[in-house]
Amino acid sequence: MQSYRRTTLSVFRWVWLSALVFFAAAYLLDGLSGTPTADREDPSDLSARSVGSRDSDRPPRAAPDIDPDIVLVLDRLNQARRERLAALGLRSAPPADWLTVNRRLSLALTGTGLSLEEIRHLESLPPQDRVPIHLERLLRDSRHHDYWAERWTRYLVGADEGPFLVFRRRKFRHWLSDNFAENRRYDQMARDLITAEGLWTDKPQVNFYTVTYDSGDDGPDPIRLAARTSRVFLGLRIDCLQCHDDFLGNVSLGDAENLREGTQQDFHQLASFFTAAKSSGLQGVRSGKADYAYKYLYADEEVDVPPGVPYQTELLPAEGDPRERLARWITSPENRQAARSAVHHVWALLFGQPRGESVDNLPLDEPIDAEIKILVDDLVENGFNLRRLVRSIALSDAFGVDSRADFHLTARHDSAGASFPLVRLRPEQIAGAVIQSSRIKTVNRDSSFLVQLQALGGRGDFVRRYGDLGEDEFTADPVTISQRLVMLNGKLVDESVEHNPVLNASAHVAMFSGDDVTAVENAFLCVLNRRPGDQETKHFVRRIDQADHRKQGLEDLFWTLLNSSEFAWNH
Repeated sequence: MQSYRRTTLSVFRWVWLSALVFFAAAYLLDGLSGTPTADREDPSDLSARSVGSRDSDRPPRAAPDIDPDIVLVLDRLNQARRERLAALGLRSAPPADWLTVNRRLSLALTGTGLSLEEIRHLESLPPQDRVPIHLERLLRDSRHHDYWAERWTRYLVGADEGPFLVFRRRKFRHWLSDNFAENRRYDQMARDLITAEGLWTDKPQVNFYTVTYDSGDDGPDPIRLAARTSRVFLGLRIDCLQCHDDFLGNVSLGDAENLREGTQQDFHQLASFFTAAKSSGLQGVRSGKADYAYKYLYADEEVDVPPGVPYQTELLPAEGDPRERLARWITSPENRQAARSAVHHVWALLFGQPRGESVDNLPLDEPIDAEIKILVDDLVENGFNLRRLVRSIALSDAFGVDSRADFHLTARHDSAGASFPLVRLRPEQIAGAVIQSSRIKTVNRDSSFLVQLQALGGRGDFVRRYGDLGEDEFTADPVTISQRLVMLNGKLVDESVEHNPVLNASAHVAMFSGDDVTAVENAFLCVLNRRPGDQETKHFVRRIDQADHRKQGLEDLFWTLLNSSEFAWNH
């Protein structure tokens, strides 16, 4: 009897193990497999497919219904772009392929590249639907909400951890993520931040104030809040006005029809609003009366400074709580400068660089180009809907244009939107793309706990070693030797390319690709999100064939692609 039980138990274990192996193989093959598509450049690619895709048996999903109003906005945007390029005498580069555009979207909205699983699903759709459907999925993806929450957190409160006792950066970031998930109106978020009350632990938006607490003062710093507010919400750099009037003509304020040089009063009247945010101990931040005094340059004594705004003073409510008045002024539909600032910031997040000099230096006397004006008007007219703004930019010709052309491209083409600019990936984007390239399946909240834990730890360690950009969101510093070494010899890249049958794409590609041609194509799709050219395929197939072991050849291929210049740039 005991022998029979042992035999039965042994058989049961083997059946269970076999079932696990079967389902694991099916799971991986689902991501590796492809579906023949109508727009395949080379018909011979069809023979490279080893198995069918799960999506191949499904009817193609229809493209998402695009609001007719957005179609009209896109027509106006694209027409304005064509007219501007014609006036500048510049030719436009051709449209980019769908894989390139979708890689841009993934990098901009989630901080990572496409997974092979996502590519296989998109291949099953009609070509014209692949970009809009991918965009809609990303806008509702928790990866996008979390990633943009981090980017906006840096913009709103900086990259530092702030005062230990009264600042909760993580709660602030989660609050922003929830707002993006709900598609909350931009003007509502702005008002919540400016009028925030309560404890920093249960009212996350209060951390917009508590990050400015100084150890010597028991309350928010109105100077820092005025500087941050003018840059973030107004796109104006008026920090220099804290100490002196504008003697160099760098800051123009006042009414659009009657601009003037900025003064100290402009800055400190803005700061005066924030003195109404009182620290109330265990009650956190509470609203009170604005009481601000300052000694101006060359003055003999301090004077009381009433709250005031630096331009369009007629939009400021005459009565009410000081911070509420400021919030209503900033988010007023007539305050086009504030909406302009929001448009420029979203544009920079999508393209990886500002449209112009900076996102927070948009002088009032600077002409607004036609495309930005169209986006600003549409943002205001449609209730400050950020998703609508993202759709309008991401589906425009400017975002979908190629970075290459059959004629010479210059910096003028990039700055004018005639070609998509080449932009270095941020450290967290490189880390995210490395991690995703090492997995066949999409790395998200549905991934196993082990995968999520490895991704979180690997990303944090990589960014620390590679170098965090801090608040310099859109710097264009050259790559350093230490950064190259982190990619060449770093732990994250090494662990991502090694032959790990449980986790890594290099092992899965080696095991389930029918031949070396398919393996090379799958590796390119995993890492660079494109198919290799004929010469690339021949070269790497030969290198795999010459390797001592096939798995070593594929590890070397993944490592080479991860360390290529193409991988580290958005294009």
